[in-house]
Amino acid sequence: MASPFSITLVVITALALFGLPIGLSMICGSILYLWMAGMDMGTAAEQFLNGMYSNYIILSVPLFILAAEIMNSGSMTERLLRFCNVLVGRFRGGLAQINIVQSLVFAGMSGSAIADAAGSGKMMQAMMTRDNRYPASYAAALTAVTAVVGPIIPPSIPMVLYALVSDASIGYLFLAGVVPGLLMSGLQMVQVGWDARRRNFPVEPPVALREVPRITWQAFPTLMMPVILLGCIYSGITTPTEAAAIAAAYAVLISAGLYRSLGLREGYQALLTAGKTSASIGMMIGGALVFNYVVTIENIPASLSALLTGWDLTPLEFLILVNVVLLLLGCVLEGTAVLLIIVPVFVPTAQALGIDMVHFGVVAVVNIMLGLVTPPYGLLLFIVANISGSPMSHIIRDCLPFLGWMVLSLVLITLFPDLVLWLPRLAGYEG
Repeated sequence: MASPFSITLVVITALALFGLPIGLSMICGSILYLWMAGMDMGTAAEQFLNGMYSNYIILSVPLFILAAEIMNSGSMTERLLRFCNVLVGRFRGGLAQINIVQSLVFAGMSGSAIADAAGSGKMMQAMMTRDNRYPASYAAALTAVTAVVGPIIPPSIPMVLYALVSDASIGYLFLAGVVPGLLMSGLQMVQVGWDARRRNFPVEPPVALREVPRITWQAFPTLMMPVILLGCIYSGITTPTEAAAIAAAYAVLISAGLYRSLGLREGYQALLTAGKTSASIGMMIGGALVFNYVVTIENIPASLSALLTGWDLTPLEFLILVNVVLLLLGCVLEGTAVLLIIVPVFVPTAQALGIDMVHFGVVAVVNIMLGLVTPPYGLLLFIVANISGSPMSHIIRDCLPFLGWMVLSLVLITLFPDLVLWLPRLAGYEG
């Protein structure tokens, strides 16, 4: 006879396949487990409420999302694009390079790959495909792979969620993502440079020298946002959650007060979109908290830790195993679900092997972000395909070279932890 836990897994999988959101699927399956185990089914609500309301850090997620939506609703993103054009627009394939740079800068403000792809990324696709300057599939693929950097460069919503399940320091996690994010963007720029010469991409008209100070001055308030955000966190003035609130308030102040590009209608739409996205993520977090309680009752983390310890793996062999598992799961599962359900199962083993939790967190987040652009479930692929109208097969084809570079980045940060831990150690991290 099947155990209650195995039945629970089947029910969760079936409900998800039938289209029920994965968060609700986990809640339903967990309640079924509690009933079959003869436990109080109200425990599910208790775990949900305690987990959601006792973790102050979770509040930063909707605030970062709101800040990104306000940026996209106002003119902050447009001014950012014009500034990026000053930096790299004059090179062959300049618009493609602008796409990478704007994602890198936008990453320091939102922490969300989806906000990047659906906001500034949507503008970049329109600019790149105007007058058939770039193939629509290439513009879509580039937008998807550059948006992946968003949750790696601080601030990062996935790293906030990892801190929730691992008790790692958010501040050090944010710092640890800087070098991997820059490495990934740098390798993407190398690929674009190669493609530009091979496919004869156009050269954009250079910006007149006299225009540079004006464009820079107009973008200056936007560029100050990540400086203020990260400065507040690392100076100890605010917690990451309070810094997220400052980011949202600053975006409103600049968009509505200084740029006068955010009216009541745009503000309402930004609040509505941020609320919907936050509710979706919140339900996912709540479902994972309830299901993780079931996993704990079944003693899965300890059992897996004992199994892997019996295999006598070295730390590097364990990290390679985790990379393979997370990359495969990222192809078929939503990234937040993997981060909240699968990664916590590996944490005890990583700690037992002496693997640094900050390094492990960055490796896990990079893996999960790669899942956003790997078929068949790559969420960013669906978003950019919907915006561009290009066939998915063409977008995936143009994504593959960039995926190769991103996997190389993952290999490097796995093999060389100092790439990840260098900045945190400069800030006083003792790991």
